[in-house]
Amino acid sequence: MAHLYTRAELVEQRRHWKREGRIVVFTNGCYDLLHPGHIRLLEQARSLGDVLILALNSDASVRRFKGPSRPISPEQERAEVAVALEAVDAVTLFDEDTPRELIAEVLPDILIKGADWSHFIAGREEVEAAGGKVMTVPMEPGYSTTNIVERALSQP
Repeated sequence: MAHLYTRAELVEQRRHWKREGRIVVFTNGCYDLLHPGHIRLLEQARSLGDVLILALNSDASVRRFKGPSRPISPEQERAEVAVALEAVDAVTLFDEDTPRELIAEVLPDILIKGADWSHFIAGREEVEAAGGKVMTVPMEPGYSTTNIVERALSQP
């Protein structure tokens, strides 16, 4: 089962994983309403290494990015759900607009984002400079939290 880490705890744990020779994969997002697209992305990411870190936007970060009506689920609930996912080994929260600073501290071996973010992947330069890989995975058509919310609100 995964564990919820503070940033400092995660950086220390990353050092431990590195000493053990484990391949660490990192991805991030809001993960506001968990859907099959999220699960498939996480499973693909986890298949690329030994450890998968999922960094979640804090509530304040989600609001700045998605607007005042988001997140739907508060950060502690989103973290609790993420920790329970089989594909995820470590969960942490970040408050910045992007996880670039966190990624620079953790320096994963592989940084993964959905292909919808291929135009901008925060932390790309830091990971590649450290010899790591940056990859995108195709998005599952028809799955997005925004679309789910819109469908729910349009129901009579």
